[in-house]
Amino acid sequence: MKIFVAGGTGFVGAHLIRELRRNGHRVVTLSHRRTLSAEEGIDVVRGDVLDFRSVVEAMKGCDAVINLVGIIREFPGKGMTFQKLHIQATRNLVAGAGEAGISRYLQMSALGTRKDAVSDYHRSKYVAEESVRASGLHWTIFRPSLVFGPEDLFVNMLAGQLRLFPVVPVIGDGSYRMQPIHADDVARCFVRSLEMPETVGGSYDLCGPDRFTYLQMLEVVGAVLGKSGVTTVKSPLSLIKLVVPLLQKIPIFPLTSDQLQMLLEESICDCSWRETFDFEPIRFEAGIRGYLGKRQKGTTGHSRKSD
Repeated sequence: MKIFVAGGTGFVGAHLIRELRRNGHRVVTLSHRRTLSAEEGIDVVRGDVLDFRSVVEAMKGCDAVINLVGIIREFPGKGMTFQKLHIQATRNLVAGAGEAGISRYLQMSALGTRKDAVSDYHRSKYVAEESVRASGLHWTIFRPSLVFGPEDLFVNMLAGQLRLFPVVPVIGDGSYRMQPIHADDVARCFVRSLEMPETVGGSYDLCGPDRFTYLQMLEVVGAVLGKSGVTTVKSPLSLIKLVVPLLQKIPIFPLTSDQLQMLLEESICDCSWRETFDFEPIRFEAGIRGYLGKRQKGTTGHSRKSD
Protein backbone atom coordinates (compact mmCIF):
# COMPACT_ATOMS: atom_id res chain seq x y z
CA MET A 1 0.00 0.00 0.00
CA LYS A 2 0.99 3.62 -0.47
CA ILE A 3 0.47 5.48 2.80
CA PHE A 4 0.28 9.24 3.32
CA VAL A 5 1.72 10.21 6.72
CA ALA A 6 1.16 13.66 8.24
CA GLY A 7 3.61 14.27 11.08
CA GLY A 8 6.21 11.89 9.70
CA THR A 9 9.09 14.18 10.73
CA GLY A 10 8.21 13.84 14.42
CA PHE A 11 9.30 11.42 17.13
CA VAL A 12 6.57 8.80 16.63
CA GLY A 13 6.62 9.47 12.89
CA ALA A 14 10.14 8.10 12.53
CA HIS A 15 9.11 4.85 14.24
CA LEU A 16 5.94 4.59 12.15
CA ILE A 17 7.68 5.14 8.84
CA ARG A 18 10.29 2.52 9.72
CA GLU A 19 7.54 0.02 10.59
CA LEU A 20 5.60 0.81 7.40
CA ARG A 21 8.70 0.23 5.29
CA ARG A 22 9.52 -2.98 7.17
CA ASN A 23 6.08 -4.26 6.20
CA GLY A 24 6.52 -3.40 2.55
CA HIS A 25 4.47 -0.20 2.36
CA ARG A 26 5.47 2.88 0.40
CA VAL A 27 5.33 6.19 2.29
CA VAL A 28 4.50 9.75 1.29
CA THR A 29 5.11 12.33 4.01
CA LEU A 30 4.95 16.10 4.24
CA SER A 31 7.96 18.14 5.30
CA HIS A 32 7.38 21.72 6.45
CA ARG A 33 10.13 23.09 8.68
CA ARG A 34 12.78 20.44 8.27
CA THR A 35 13.58 17.77 5.72
CA LEU A 36 13.87 14.02 5.84
CA SER A 37 16.68 12.26 4.05
CA ALA A 38 15.26 10.60 0.96
CA GLU A 39 15.25 6.82 1.21
CA GLU A 40 13.96 4.08 -1.01
CA GLY A 41 10.22 3.76 -0.56
CA ILE A 42 9.80 7.21 1.04
CA ASP A 43 8.58 10.23 -0.92
CA VAL A 44 9.15 13.50 0.95
CA VAL A 45 6.82 16.24 -0.27
CA ARG A 46 7.17 19.89 0.66
CA GLY A 47 3.88 21.01 2.17
CA ASP A 48 1.89 22.09 5.19
CA VAL A 49 -1.11 20.42 6.85
CA LEU A 50 -2.67 23.89 7.18
CA ASP A 51 -2.50 24.37 3.39
CA PHE A 52 -5.41 22.32 2.09
CA ARG A 53 -4.36 22.25 -1.56
CA SER A 54 -0.84 21.03 -0.75
CA VAL A 55 -2.38 18.25 1.36
CA VAL A 56 -4.68 17.09 -1.44
CA GLU A 57 -1.86 17.14 -4.00
CA ALA A 58 0.43 15.10 -1.76
CA MET A 59 -2.30 12.52 -1.05
CA LYS A 60 -3.05 11.72 -4.68
CA GLY A 61 -2.46 8.06 -5.47
CA CYS A 62 -2.30 6.98 -1.82
CA ASP A 63 -4.35 4.17 -0.29
CA ALA A 64 -4.58 5.41 3.30
CA VAL A 65 -3.92 8.48 5.47
CA ILE A 66 -2.28 8.50 8.90
CA ASN A 67 -2.39 11.68 10.97
CA LEU A 68 0.26 12.01 13.69
CA VAL A 69 0.28 15.81 13.82
CA GLY A 70 0.16 17.22 17.32
CA ILE A 71 1.81 19.48 19.87
CA ILE A 72 1.92 19.17 23.65
CA ARG A 73 2.30 22.90 24.25
CA GLU A 74 1.08 26.02 22.46
CA PHE A 75 3.32 28.82 21.20
CA PRO A 76 0.82 31.32 19.76
CA GLY A 77 3.54 33.74 18.67
CA LYS A 78 4.87 31.05 16.34
CA GLY A 79 1.42 30.04 15.11
CA MET A 80 1.58 26.79 17.07
CA THR A 81 -1.84 26.40 18.67
CA PHE A 82 -4.12 23.45 19.44
CA GLN A 83 -6.81 25.05 17.27
CA LYS A 84 -4.52 25.04 14.23
CA LEU A 85 -2.50 21.85 14.65
CA HIS A 86 -5.05 19.57 16.29
CA ILE A 87 -8.40 20.79 14.98
CA GLN A 88 -7.78 22.58 11.67
CA ALA A 89 -5.05 20.19 10.55
CA THR A 90 -7.33 17.20 11.18
CA ARG A 91 -10.19 18.83 9.28
CA ASN A 92 -7.87 19.49 6.33
CA LEU A 93 -6.61 15.91 6.31
CA VAL A 94 -10.09 14.40 6.60
CA ALA A 95 -11.45 16.61 3.81
CA GLY A 96 -8.32 16.05 1.76
CA ALA A 97 -8.67 12.29 2.01
CA GLY A 98 -12.25 12.56 0.80
CA GLU A 99 -11.28 14.74 -2.16
CA ALA A 100 -8.38 12.45 -3.05
CA GLY A 101 -10.68 9.41 -2.99
CA ILE A 102 -9.02 7.77 0.02
CA SER A 103 -11.33 5.96 2.43
CA ARG A 104 -8.92 4.56 5.05
CA TYR A 105 -7.89 7.03 7.75
CA LEU A 106 -5.95 6.53 11.02
CA GLN A 107 -5.78 9.25 13.69
CA MET A 108 -3.32 9.75 16.54
CA SER A 109 -5.13 11.16 19.55
CA ALA A 110 -4.16 10.95 23.24
CA LEU A 111 -5.16 9.00 26.32
CA GLY A 112 -7.51 11.10 28.44
CA THR A 113 -9.17 12.76 25.46
CA ARG A 114 -12.85 13.40 26.20
CA LYS A 115 -15.57 16.00 25.78
CA ASP A 116 -15.50 17.20 29.40
CA ALA A 117 -11.69 17.27 29.75
CA VAL A 118 -10.17 19.98 31.93
CA SER A 119 -7.09 20.54 29.77
CA ASP A 120 -7.25 22.49 26.50
CA TYR A 121 -4.98 19.83 24.98
CA HIS A 122 -7.45 17.00 25.58
CA ARG A 123 -10.47 19.08 24.58
CA SER A 124 -8.84 20.03 21.28
CA LYS A 125 -7.98 16.39 20.64
CA TYR A 126 -11.64 15.51 21.27
CA VAL A 127 -12.85 18.08 18.72
CA ALA A 128 -10.39 16.59 16.23
CA GLU A 129 -11.72 13.09 16.97
CA GLU A 130 -15.27 14.31 16.34
CA SER A 131 -14.22 15.52 12.89
CA VAL A 132 -12.83 12.08 12.16
CA ARG A 133 -15.93 10.26 13.42
CA ALA A 134 -18.20 12.48 11.31
CA SER A 135 -16.08 12.15 8.17
CA GLY A 136 -17.68 9.09 6.61
CA LEU A 137 -14.20 7.61 6.17
CA HIS A 138 -13.12 4.15 7.33
CA TRP A 139 -11.42 5.52 10.42
CA THR A 140 -9.53 4.18 13.42
CA ILE A 141 -8.41 6.31 16.38
CA PHE A 142 -5.48 5.55 18.71
CA ARG A 143 -5.03 7.21 22.10
CA PRO A 144 -1.58 6.43 23.47
CA SER A 145 -0.39 7.11 26.99
CA LEU A 146 3.09 8.59 27.51
CA VAL A 147 5.17 7.40 24.53
CA PHE A 148 8.82 6.56 25.15
CA GLY A 149 11.73 5.77 22.87
CA PRO A 150 15.25 6.97 21.96
CA GLU A 151 14.21 10.52 20.99
CA ASP A 152 11.40 11.04 23.53
CA LEU A 153 11.22 14.23 25.56
CA PHE A 154 9.91 12.99 28.90
CA VAL A 155 12.17 10.07 29.81
CA ASN A 156 15.24 11.82 28.41
CA MET A 157 14.33 14.87 30.53
CA LEU A 158 14.17 12.71 33.66
CA ALA A 159 17.48 11.08 32.77
CA GLY A 160 19.05 14.50 32.24
CA GLN A 161 17.94 15.66 35.68
CA LEU A 162 19.22 12.49 37.31
CA ARG A 163 22.60 12.83 35.62
CA LEU A 164 23.05 16.50 36.49
CA PHE A 165 21.56 16.95 39.95
CA PRO A 166 22.00 15.08 43.23
CA VAL A 167 18.40 15.90 44.18
CA VAL A 168 15.45 15.74 41.76
CA PRO A 169 12.36 17.94 42.24
CA VAL A 170 8.95 16.25 42.34
CA ILE A 171 5.59 17.95 41.96
CA GLY A 172 3.36 17.13 44.92
CA ASP A 173 3.72 13.68 46.43
CA GLY A 174 4.66 11.91 43.18
CA SER A 175 1.93 9.30 43.57
CA TYR A 176 0.22 10.06 40.23
CA ARG A 177 0.48 7.14 37.85
CA MET A 178 1.41 6.60 34.22
CA GLN A 179 1.66 3.60 31.92
CA PRO A 180 4.20 4.39 29.20
CA ILE A 181 4.18 2.64 25.84
CA HIS A 182 7.11 2.28 23.46
CA ALA A 183 6.95 4.21 20.17
CA ASP A 184 7.66 0.95 18.30
CA ASP A 185 4.52 -0.58 19.81
CA VAL A 186 2.40 2.41 18.85
CA ALA A 187 3.75 2.10 15.31
CA ARG A 188 2.95 -1.61 15.21
CA CYS A 189 -0.68 -0.94 16.16
CA PHE A 190 -1.05 1.63 13.39
CA VAL A 191 0.51 -0.60 10.74
CA ARG A 192 -1.40 -3.73 11.76
CA SER A 193 -4.64 -1.77 11.72
CA LEU A 194 -4.17 -1.07 8.01
CA GLU A 195 -4.65 -4.78 7.33
CA MET A 196 -7.44 -5.31 9.88
CA PRO A 197 -10.91 -4.29 8.64
CA GLU A 198 -12.29 -5.13 12.09
CA THR A 199 -10.56 -2.04 13.51
CA VAL A 200 -12.56 0.35 11.30
CA GLY A 201 -14.74 2.54 13.51
CA GLY A 202 -12.73 1.58 16.61
CA SER A 203 -10.94 3.73 19.18
CA TYR A 204 -8.05 2.16 21.11
CA ASP A 205 -6.39 3.37 24.33
CA LEU A 206 -2.73 2.35 24.14
CA CYS A 207 -0.76 1.71 27.34
CA GLY A 208 2.32 -0.35 28.06
CA PRO A 209 2.48 -3.37 30.40
CA ASP A 210 4.08 -1.46 33.29
CA ARG A 211 2.20 0.96 35.54
CA PHE A 212 4.27 3.31 37.72
CA THR A 213 3.83 6.22 40.06
CA TYR A 214 6.05 9.15 39.13
CA LEU A 215 8.36 8.29 42.01
CA GLN A 216 8.63 4.68 40.85
CA MET A 217 9.45 5.81 37.33
CA LEU A 218 12.27 7.98 38.65
CA GLU A 219 13.67 4.95 40.49
CA VAL A 220 13.58 2.80 37.34
CA VAL A 221 15.29 5.47 35.23
CA GLY A 222 17.86 5.98 37.98
CA ALA A 223 18.58 2.23 38.15
CA VAL A 224 19.15 2.09 34.39
CA LEU A 225 21.62 4.96 34.77
CA GLY A 226 23.46 2.97 37.44
CA LYS A 227 22.25 4.90 40.49
CA SER A 228 21.66 2.96 43.71
CA GLY A 229 18.85 5.32 44.69
CA VAL A 230 17.17 8.59 43.78
CA THR A 231 16.94 11.49 46.19
CA THR A 232 13.93 13.73 45.66
CA VAL A 233 12.56 16.95 47.07
CA LYS A 234 8.78 17.37 46.95
CA SER A 235 7.33 20.73 45.97
CA PRO A 236 3.94 21.56 47.52
CA LEU A 237 1.23 21.20 44.92
CA SER A 238 -0.55 24.32 46.14
CA LEU A 239 2.59 26.37 45.46
CA ILE A 240 3.12 24.83 42.01
CA LYS A 241 -0.46 25.65 41.02
CA LEU A 242 0.16 29.28 41.93
CA VAL A 243 3.52 29.60 40.18
CA VAL A 244 2.86 27.79 36.88
CA PRO A 245 0.16 30.16 35.52
CA LEU A 246 2.48 33.09 36.16
CA LEU A 247 5.51 31.60 34.42
CA GLN A 248 4.07 29.40 31.66
CA LYS A 249 4.14 32.17 29.05
CA ILE A 250 7.94 32.18 29.26
CA PRO A 251 8.99 29.74 26.49
CA ILE A 252 11.86 28.20 28.46
CA PHE A 253 9.69 27.49 31.51
CA PRO A 254 9.24 23.69 31.36
CA LEU A 255 5.61 23.38 32.49
CA THR A 256 2.16 24.73 31.65
CA SER A 257 -1.11 24.52 33.58
CA ASP A 258 -2.38 22.12 30.91
CA GLN A 259 0.59 19.80 31.35
CA LEU A 260 0.30 19.95 35.14
CA GLN A 261 -3.38 19.00 34.93
CA MET A 262 -2.65 16.05 32.65
CA LEU A 263 0.17 14.85 34.90
CA LEU A 264 -2.00 14.89 38.00
CA GLU A 265 -5.04 13.20 36.44
CA GLU A 266 -2.82 10.24 35.46
CA SER A 267 -2.39 8.32 32.21
CA ILE A 268 -3.32 4.66 32.65
CA CYS A 269 -5.54 2.12 30.90
CA ASP A 270 -6.49 -1.57 30.98
CA CYS A 271 -4.41 -2.69 27.94
CA SER A 272 -7.48 -4.20 26.24
CA TRP A 273 -5.89 -3.17 22.93
CA ARG A 274 -3.73 -6.32 23.18
CA GLU A 275 -6.81 -8.49 22.58
CA THR A 276 -7.10 -6.92 19.12
CA PHE A 277 -3.49 -6.47 18.04
CA ASP A 278 -2.09 -9.58 19.74
CA PHE A 279 1.58 -8.89 20.39
CA GLU A 280 3.74 -8.57 23.48
CA PRO A 281 4.63 -4.90 24.13
CA ILE A 282 8.09 -3.75 25.17
CA ARG A 283 8.63 -3.52 28.94
CA PHE A 284 9.59 -0.06 30.16
CA GLU A 285 12.90 -0.87 31.82
CA ALA A 286 14.12 -3.01 28.93
CA GLY A 287 13.05 -0.33 26.46
CA ILE A 288 14.80 2.59 28.10
CA ARG A 289 17.88 0.48 28.81
CA GLY A 290 18.21 0.12 25.05
CA TYR A 291 18.95 3.83 24.69
CA LEU A 292 19.70 5.36 28.10
CA GLY A 293 22.01 2.49 28.99
CA LYS A 294 24.01 2.90 25.79
CA ARG A 295 24.36 6.64 26.32
CA GLN A 296 25.48 6.07 29.89
CA LYS A 297 28.22 3.68 28.75
CA GLY A 298 29.28 6.10 26.04
CA THR A 299 29.52 8.97 28.51
CA THR A 300 31.53 6.88 30.98
CA GLY A 301 33.89 5.68 28.29
CA HIS A 302 34.51 9.23 27.08
CA SER A 303 35.29 10.42 30.61
CA ARG A 304 37.89 7.69 31.10
CA LYS A 305 39.57 8.57 27.85
CA SER A 306 39.70 12.26 28.83
CA ASP A 307 41.30 11.38 32.14
